[in-house]
Amino acid sequence: MKNNPVILYGLCLLFIICPTSSCSDNAAKKAPPAEHPTQKNIASSNKPPSGYQDTLAIDSRSAVFYYPDSLQLEKIRNLIDSNVFNAMMHEYFYQMRNARIVINRDWTGIKVIEAKNIRYLLFEKQNKQIQLIDLDQKGDPYGLFLFDGEKDVTMADMMNIDNELSRYFNKK
Repeated sequence: MKNNPVILYGLCLLFIICPTSSCSDNAAKKAPPAEHPTQKNIASSNKPPSGYQDTLAIDSRSAVFYYPDSLQLEKIRNLIDSNVFNAMMHEYFYQMRNARIVINRDWTGIKVIEAKNIRYLLFEKQNKQIQLIDLDQKGDPYGLFLFDGEKDVTMADMMNIDNELSRYFNKK
C-alpha cells in the first residue's frame, strides 16, 4: 500500500489537535486560590502618611538616611503580615548598617544625616537651586539619598552602596 499524503497529513493533524484540545482552558476555569488567612490585604503600595510636617534643609555634601516616624511604622505593621514586617525591618536594618559602615570607612568627606520625624527634605545646591522631596511620596519606609551640592539629589540603592557612592560622587 502506498503512503497517501492526504492520509499522513490527516493523521499528523489528528495527533496535534487531540492533545491540545484536551488541555483547553482548564486552568482558566479554576477558582482563584483563597487568600491565606494570616495575610492582610494592602490597598495601596504607598506607605501611610507621616505624622510630622517638618522640613530638614541640607546644603552640603551628604548621605541622608530617612526613617518612618513611630506612628507611620505602627500603621505599616498593621497593614502587612507580622512575618513580612519583621523580615522587612531586618533587611532595612542591615542595609542601612552596611551603608553607614561603607560611608564612614571609605567616604569620610561625606556628612551622614539621620532624618527621623521629618516629612520633607529640602536640598539646596551651590547655585541656590532647590530640590524638595516629600518622603510620603517614597514607597519605602527607609532609604538613603546622596547629595553632593552640585548635582540633583539621588536615591541610593543600599544593596549596591559601593557602586552607588562611586558613581554619584565620581570616585574612581
